[in-house]
Amino acid sequence: MATNFGLLVPQGWKMDLINVKGAVEKYETMTRVAQEAERLGYDSVWLYDHFHTMPIPTVEAVFECWTSTAALARDTHRVKIGQMVTCNGYRNPALLAKMASTVDVMSHGRLILGIGAGWYEHEWLGYGFGFPNTRERMRRLAEAVRVIRAMWEQDHAEYAGEYYQLKGAINEPKGVQQPHIPLLIGGSGEQVTLKLVAKFADACNIGGIDPEIYRHKFDILRQHCKAVGRNYDEIQRTAEVFVGFAENDAEAEALTKPLRGNASLADVRNNTLLGNADFIRNGLKRIQEAGAQYFVIYLLDAYRMEPVQRFAEQVMAGFDQA
Repeated sequence: MATNFGLLVPQGWKMDLINVKGAVEKYETMTRVAQEAERLGYDSVWLYDHFHTMPIPTVEAVFECWTSTAALARDTHRVKIGQMVTCNGYRNPALLAKMASTVDVMSHGRLILGIGAGWYEHEWLGYGFGFPNTRERMRRLAEAVRVIRAMWEQDHAEYAGEYYQLKGAINEPKGVQQPHIPLLIGGSGEQVTLKLVAKFADACNIGGIDPEIYRHKFDILRQHCKAVGRNYDEIQRTAEVFVGFAENDAEAEALTKPLRGNASLADVRNNTLLGNADFIRNGLKRIQEAGAQYFVIYLLDAYRMEPVQRFAEQVMAGFDQA
């Protein structure tokens, strides 16, 4: 089975730029990793949409997602560029659709728009967005994807919802890709998120390293597709996987320290492929066998470049790529 790989570039959110000194050099590190991924044959580069660091909020650099997306659109030439994923609560969806259309033109047709309901309460409240309950956030997302599709498909977009309204909105240019920019909806909620994927999305995203979870979620998606009359195989099934090269526990401890917070190494191993290239490759193949077609990799210590190269040469090379 053919598969492709995308790389989440170090952006600061997971404390992955703390060893780089100075704001300018931190940004340049981010863009150099994207350019190296392009050179090495990764299919895409990705950005998180967050403002405050994880695992705990600290006074550290985190580069904003969409201005960085636009910058990478001009700093690269071949790779696709996506978000893992845009938080719907941070931008009006009509404006987001306009932004995405502009970036798709800037990149000559390489954008993927990833979107989700959002969850990081600390930054929602910190930035004054409030924090609606889960039900409302999901209802807003359901309206937002309709708004985005209307902005991409209608000359004078109309939509009347509980949270969002369009009254003859004009969005030109609509982007380069046809019939529209690919829309990825992130999340694994079985009753709302995966149903939205079946109705509106070109791709879904599930996270983690447990093949059985992927198999179950993809089965749920298949059922939703059948219910709405959608061809399941039209939807690209992507997997976000945390990966780190470590030959032993001592290396793993050092490698994961910035992102562990109060968690133990054993906790991190529950959601991260930590080991040598063979271990990582085998773990990814099990997820592939469960139905994933495309990997979006968060690679620990990517800022050093060597892991980016090593992953391409020792892991990616073991897969047939589309």
